[in-house]
Amino acid sequence: MVKSNKLKIFNDPIYGFIGIPSTLIFDIIAHPYFQRLRRISQMGLSYLVYPGAHHTRFQHALGSMHLMTQAVQILRFKGVVISEEEEQGLLCAILLHDIGHGPFSHAMERTIVEGVDHEAISLVFMEELNKKFNGSLTIAISIFKREHPKKFLNELVSSQLDMDRLDYLKRDSFYTGVAEGNINAERLITMLNVVDGCLVIEEKGIYSVEKFLMARRFMYWQVYLHKTGLVAEQLLIKTLQRAKLLISQGESVYCSSTLSYFVNTKVSLKDFTGDVIQKFALLDDVDIMSAVKEWQNHPDFVLSSLSKMILNRELLHIKLKKKPVASTKFNKEFKRCKEKYRLTDAETEYFVFTGEIENTAYNQLKQPIKVLRDNGKISDVSRISDQLNSKTLGKTVTKYYVCYPKDTNF
Repeated sequence: MVKSNKLKIFNDPIYGFIGIPSTLIFDIIAHPYFQRLRRISQMGLSYLVYPGAHHTRFQHALGSMHLMTQAVQILRFKGVVISEEEEQGLLCAILLHDIGHGPFSHAMERTIVEGVDHEAISLVFMEELNKKFNGSLTIAISIFKREHPKKFLNELVSSQLDMDRLDYLKRDSFYTGVAEGNINAERLITMLNVVDGCLVIEEKGIYSVEKFLMARRFMYWQVYLHKTGLVAEQLLIKTLQRAKLLISQGESVYCSSTLSYFVNTKVSLKDFTGDVIQKFALLDDVDIMSAVKEWQNHPDFVLSSLSKMILNRELLHIKLKKKPVASTKFNKEFKRCKEKYRLTDAETEYFVFTGEIENTAYNQLKQPIKVLRDNGKISDVSRISDQLNSKTLGKTVTKYYVCYPKDTNF
């Protein structure tokens, strides 16, 4: 049997060649838990808005690891002490930070497994892999949990200027074609430093930080919270909810064996051990879309209609508003839809509904971006920038939406 060469490289369209720095990293990437990320969409159903957005969590994880490698090199060059074990921990933590994502990433979060977010599941996966690799991920887990005594190591993986955000902004901008979201990740990394154990950005990198924060704000409203992507995501959630309801009522609804387990079984975080984690590791976008293709022909009007809307991109109409939708207008549309399709109130709720979204560009109180001034002082980025207004950036913007069938007038 020929022994595999573990010093391989990936050709990435964003950064070029990405090397695998160690045999442990190679073995993690080769593990079925990680390979599953090739079948998990990075941006859910955003490809219904931006046709190029078909990239995966696998690509994002590799890109984040690549940026982390650069960050370690820069910090060491500036005299910051990072041991080989700590570097390995950083690379493993950032590589595995999204491994707990379910099908279509955030679209299915808390739906497949109710009340459990992907960070909690990621931690379970990391602990399982730590057993397999004889404790090699212990440092990575402490960093992921933000418990490592060297605070800057935790901040490189999770903060308002971490390697995760640097990669997904640059990558999502590339694949959507939204140039306004592009950032100079390399410049930002070059400007990183550590003061009093905390991650800082040198003052000469202030303009790159400004561009980063504005790009992030733009990407959230223009891409991540785009109204068409939003309604598509809600339809997918409601489709799964309808299938779960029908199954609970004893109706026959096609599912793969893996998906069938999760729609028939209520799973909480404490249940994520042994067989459950193995089953979740087999669940991906393919299970959902193959089911939706079958459900379009189901005799239940609600399930079949929702499935056809997603498959054929015949989505509900959606309006975004600055204020909550008036109840009189909502009730009028609700009644119209109910009567036209002869639905019950419960069935109509799948087609006429409201909700809200919110976004904060920068949280000055939570893991602030600290700038190392030329005079040696440390300041919050919003205080020294002549382009950023701390009140504007720190304000949580809330928008309200209403969805309803296109063949009616709201």
